Amino acid sequence: MSAPLSTDLTALIGSRICHDLISPLGAIGNGLELLQMGGALDGPEMALIAQSVANANARIRFFRIAFGAAGEGQRIGRRELAGILGDSYAEGRVQLSFDLPVELNRVEAKMVLLSLLCLETALPYGGTLAVSSEGGWRITAHTEKLKLDQPLWDHLAGADAETPLAAAQVQFALLPICAQQNGRAISVNHAPDLIEVRF
Repeated sequence: MSAPLSTDLTALIGSRICHDLISPLGAIGNGLELLQMGGALDGPEMALIAQSVANANARIRFFRIAFGAAGEGQRIGRRELAGILGDSYAEGRVQLSFDLPVELNRVEAKMVLLSLLCLETALPYGGTLAVSSEGGWRITAHTEKLKLDQPLWDHLAGADAETPLAAAQVQFALLPICAQQNGRAISVNHAPDLIEVRF
């Protein structure tokens, strides 16, 4: 008799896609470095291509944890996660600060990144994100022009979804599922210029 399929096919698909994209992106980045070292190509166009490859590589590594499979026993070190966060928010209008433990399990890392993706939607004009692990996880977004799609945040806090989610909003569905599957409770609080996710 064949082994049963995993019920978390969405996470396995995410892992597979990200895994298959990381290697070619890395190869492109290495090729660009060799071209630059050899002086074959130079100029603003080359710099733009190199930056775009770096951004894509950082985002794929971010997505691999956020959307990929995560077992409770799997661990990730602070250095690796800090590198992913630092590279992902190195450019753009959103700034990130973080305080991470020496090591955390992959489920917590997944929930932190999904929380960040949710909070990013509230910062269309830029702002700051902060991750703190002291006394439980607290991920916050702060800006003078906070924009909330209230039904999404109500769903994240436990209300039934009344409207279908768009592809760019899938994190609002995945975060509560991940929390429920791993015995975590999510709370959401907000003020006019701040919103936070705790678990």
